[in-house]
Amino acid sequence: MAKLGDRVTIEDRITLGNHPVGTWRLKKQKHQVIIYNKPEGELVTRDDPEGRPTVFKRLPKLKSGRWISVGRLDINTSGLIIFTTDGNLANQLMHPSQQVEREYAVRVHGAVSKEMLQQMVDGVELEDGPARFEDIVESGGEGSNHWYHVVIMEGRNREVRRIWEAVGVRVNRLKRVRYGPIILDSSLSIGRHRELNEKEREALLATVDAEKRPKRARPERKKAGKREARPSAKSDKKPTPWHTAGKRKPKRK
Repeated sequence: MAKLGDRVTIEDRITLGNHPVGTWRLKKQKHQVIIYNKPEGELVTRDDPEGRPTVFKRLPKLKSGRWISVGRLDINTSGLIIFTTDGNLANQLMHPSQQVEREYAVRVHGAVSKEMLQQMVDGVELEDGPARFEDIVESGGEGSNHWYHVVIMEGRNREVRRIWEAVGVRVNRLKRVRYGPIILDSSLSIGRHRELNEKEREALLATVDAEKRPKRARPERKKAGKREARPSAKSDKKPTPWHTAGKRKPKRK
């Protein structure tokens, strides 16, 4: 007969009345990591008082633990979100000291000059402090709408949109396509999720492992160069880089 304070191990046989009770919950569970392709219109919250759809209702049910989102996307932003049951990993991936790259595909409305692009790479002043893009790559567009891929190293609220607004440009589509080494490709449909494969999992863990992470040296910042012809937004051809502040470039697949 058990009493308050008794310790139980997985080797013990436990019954409640005449019914056996499983001890699988005592075993150390392997943390899970999945990616989700968020559509526009969903909130990154567990519950919304207004009854709007939330990302957590789309995720697989867990026997133990809970899903933790690595960063957030606002209701009008779509794309890649990483979810994990490992709170320590989530905190490390989000912490500014880790310098984890976030890449976004951005469609903007209106003319954008090379001086404006240079300003966003050099840095702009926002209400919560200075901000800048690490890299900007032009990636097509028609008429007054143009696509760019941008990279930032932190995840402040609406940061990508606010950087563009600081130079007088309005963002009308925004999608996160990469977080660190994890890339959102076309195989994952909108509103669907999948587990990371072993290679992706190892690459993600190496991102926050100081011993495995390669040291990065930031060279002197370059000036804007002459733009070259750009492929269409739907082309498989890699876009022409407009500017790279450091040696890192937005990744493609």
